[in-house]
Amino acid sequence: MHVLEPEAAHLVDQSVPTYNKTNNASPLRKLKCWVLGLGINSENLLIILTITGVLLGVALGCTLRKMSLSDEAIILVKFPGEMLMRMLKMLIIPIIVTSVITGLSNLDLKKSGRMGAHAIAYYVATTTLAVILGVVLVSIIQPGNQKRFSLNKAAEQRVISTLDTFLDLIRNLFPENIVAACLQVAQTQLTRSEEMMGNSSNISSINNSTIMNKSLDYNQSKILKVERKLEQIPNANVLGIIIFSVFFGVTLSNLKEEGKIVTEFFSVMNSIFMRMITIILWYSPIGICSLLAGNLLTLGGVQDLIESLGMYMLTVIAGLMIHLLITLPIIYVAITRKNPFRVYYATSQAFLTALGTASSAGTLPLSIQCLEENLGIDKRVTKFVLPLGATMNMDGTALLEGVAAITIAQMYQYSLSAGQIVTISVTATFASIGAAAIPSAGLVTLVLVLSAIGLPSEAVGLLWSIDWLLDRIRTSVNVMGDCIGAVIVQHLNKELLAED
Repeated sequence: MHVLEPEAAHLVDQSVPTYNKTNNASPLRKLKCWVLGLGINSENLLIILTITGVLLGVALGCTLRKMSLSDEAIILVKFPGEMLMRMLKMLIIPIIVTSVITGLSNLDLKKSGRMGAHAIAYYVATTTLAVILGVVLVSIIQPGNQKRFSLNKAAEQRVISTLDTFLDLIRNLFPENIVAACLQVAQTQLTRSEEMMGNSSNISSINNSTIMNKSLDYNQSKILKVERKLEQIPNANVLGIIIFSVFFGVTLSNLKEEGKIVTEFFSVMNSIFMRMITIILWYSPIGICSLLAGNLLTLGGVQDLIESLGMYMLTVIAGLMIHLLITLPIIYVAITRKNPFRVYYATSQAFLTALGTASSAGTLPLSIQCLEENLGIDKRVTKFVLPLGATMNMDGTALLEGVAAITIAQMYQYSLSAGQIVTISVTATFASIGAAAIPSAGLVTLVLVLSAIGLPSEAVGLLWSIDWLLDRIRTSVNVMGDCIGAVIVQHLNKELLAED
């Protein structure tokens, strides 16, 4: 029998915790040891807690519906969810600004100008196509149609022409004051003036339906004039902030060593905000439970809600699969004249990892390895295109935000004009660029898309109940879009890479 030396036995005795040490550990430490003993990492634990919050929210909402609670009680039920939405709104703009500036300021545009131009053109094209696809599908399927389900309280609607909406969109791309852009957004308002025999009176805000109804009672001596006035509405100008951040980041990248300190500052700030949003996500199961329970107390029918959420989920999944299996392969074949599914097979491990982790950033090392080892992609391409894509190329996120925004508008019985649909599409495209590469970041930036058309953000809690599944699918689509883009950039720059 092998006998331990005294010194070795002493080391073994120290390394094995005694019963008393374990018994005296804090409850938090015991829970952590138990979770790790089950092989559950922090990401999977958050998913389990989120699903638990969803189930508890549904059970609590269905139970409280039978009690006919007062308005004050319903407000208290919704309060933890309201705190979640307020915390998310607090960090949305800082995360988008620092993420966009950090991603662009680290680019060497002169050294990799052609490669960067091809990559960015690909990202913009695929993201735009994804948003358009999502808008078309949600307009056809209408998962939030009021025939199936609608929130009891309709959203306050601002009726205005498509031209005014489009002009407001262009104006907000270039804010005259970047500080005010964090608080205000420019919107055209209609005012009416009634005139009789050249005199005007009773000026007030109206909408198109009011104009029509009032005009029926006017005799020939009364004249109705409609005037347009540009006003600053309390809301964040998301598009203007993102455009400014892009301009700032590109300019900063041209300063090289001179701007290194500023680049490092925004990089550190981005890391801080990412960690803060991660901490808030640990509170999200409580907030989701509260939002679901509160919304169930004010809805018409739970069965109709489940049907609408199911239709919404099918719409998003259908859009993601069409984008993954049809749109991206068509683009790849049109440019390279090669089989796109060869790329899918070579990067299948990265796809499955993204499906499990729901994080583009977490899958990045494996994506680089798959492309370099299985497809022989140049390291200069993978090290440049894939990190850039993990920050800026979020096709699945953009598609989901477009579908989700229009679905919520349908739930609130909010009729969207063509101009507002364009606003949703453009805002979803830009918001996806600033979406952090972390789980559920798409729903965080969805709040910005909703604010662009004046919709309340509390309905995000309903969509969050099923986002734990959709997040994995859209992240996988994001990762495959990055991989396809890297192969396309390699094909377009093979002569330049050969010369270097």
